[in-house]
Amino acid sequence: MIRGFKFRFYPTPAQEVLLAKTFGCSRFVYNELLKLRQDAWTIEKRKIGFTACHRELSAMKRRHPWLCEVSSRPLQQEVAHLQRAYVNWWEGRAKSPVFKKKTSRQSVAFTRWGFSYRHGTLIVAKIGQLEVAWSQPFTGQPSMVYLSRTPAGRYYVSLQIDEPLELMPAATGQIGIDLGLTCYAALDDGRKEPASKPLQRSLRRLRSAQRRLSRRQPGSRNRVKARLAVATIHQRVADIRANFLHQLSTRLVRENQTVVAETLNVAGMLHNRRLARHIADAAWGEFLRQLEYKCAWHGRTFVKVDRFFPSSKTCSACGHQLQGLPLSVRAWTCPRCGAYHDRDINAAKNTLAEGLAVIACGEDIRRRRESTQSSAKQEPSKERRRASF
Repeated sequence: MIRGFKFRFYPTPAQEVLLAKTFGCSRFVYNELLKLRQDAWTIEKRKIGFTACHRELSAMKRRHPWLCEVSSRPLQQEVAHLQRAYVNWWEGRAKSPVFKKKTSRQSVAFTRWGFSYRHGTLIVAKIGQLEVAWSQPFTGQPSMVYLSRTPAGRYYVSLQIDEPLELMPAATGQIGIDLGLTCYAALDDGRKEPASKPLQRSLRRLRSAQRRLSRRQPGSRNRVKARLAVATIHQRVADIRANFLHQLSTRLVRENQTVVAETLNVAGMLHNRRLARHIADAAWGEFLRQLEYKCAWHGRTFVKVDRFFPSSKTCSACGHQLQGLPLSVRAWTCPRCGAYHDRDINAAKNTLAEGLAVIACGEDIRRRRESTQSSAKQEPSKERRRASF
C-alpha cells in the first residue's frame, strides 16, 4: 500500500537560499506554461499538450540560463502537475488551473533519481542533506519526495512509500455518528464529543493581526512581518484542527468494527452566511475523509448514509416520523410511544440503524434519491421529503 509520511525539516541558511531558488524557478515554469496554454487556446484556438510543454521547457532553459541553477527534476514535474490540473478540470474534479503565488504555499517534487535516502539520511539534488525530524518510523524506500514551505515559514518533507500496513486488532463495536457544530460528534451510545473550534478561539488575535497587515505599506519589510504574523496564526489554527480530527477519527476506528456516518453537502452549507465560518472551522469533509481511508486501511466497514435520510425527526424507538423539527428544538418527545429523545443522540441511533440496514440488504445509498422505496422501510417521496425539511 502506498502511504504518505510528512516530516518537518530545518534547512541551513544556505539551503534556504537554494530552496527559495527552487520554489521560484518551479513557480516560474508552471506560470509560463499555463500562460502559454491559455494564450494558445484564447488567441489561436489550439491546444498545447504534454509533449509540447516539455519542448517549451527546454526552450525556456535556453532563454533563461538561471533555470539551470536548480535541479531539473522539479521543473519537469511542474509540466506533469500542470497536465494533471487540466485533466482534473476536464473531468469535473476541479476548477480551471490558476497561477501560483509567491506568498502562498510553495512545493516541489523530486522523482527517484532526484534524491537519495539511506539509513535515515535524506539527500536532495543540489540542496544537500536535510536535517529531518523523523517523528514516526517507516520501512521501505521512498518513490517520491515533496519539499514544501508554508506561508508561516515552516519547511516540510513528504515521502511517498510503498509498504505493508499493520492492521489494528479486530473490534466488535458498532458506532453511529451525527455531526454538529456545538457538539462535534454525537454517538449512538450517548457520548458527545465537544467541538474544538480552533478558529473561533483565535478569531480575536487574527482580526487584530489582519488590521495591522492592512495598514502596512505594500512592498515594505513591515508588511512582510505582518503577513508572517497572520500566517502563523492560521498555521496554529490548522495544526489544532488537524490534531483534533486525527485523534478523534483514529479512536473511533480503533474501537469499532463498523462506522456509520451521514453524507453532508458541506459545499452547499457554506452558502449560509450566518454559519459558513463555523462550518468551515468544523471541517466535516476532512473528518469523513479520514474515517473512510482509516477504515479501509485497518479492515473496518465504513458506511455513509444518504443526506436526505430524516435521522433527526424519526423516533429511534418506534420509527414515528415528525412532519417538521426546527433546528432550535434540541430535544423532543415522541407523540406515539412517549420516548424522550435528545436530537443529536437520536439522529446517531437512526444513522447506525440505517447503516446496518444498508450493509445487510446491500443497498446502494448513492441511488437512494432515485427511488422512493427503501429496503429498510418505506420512505417519503421527493416532494414530501423536501416539504418536510
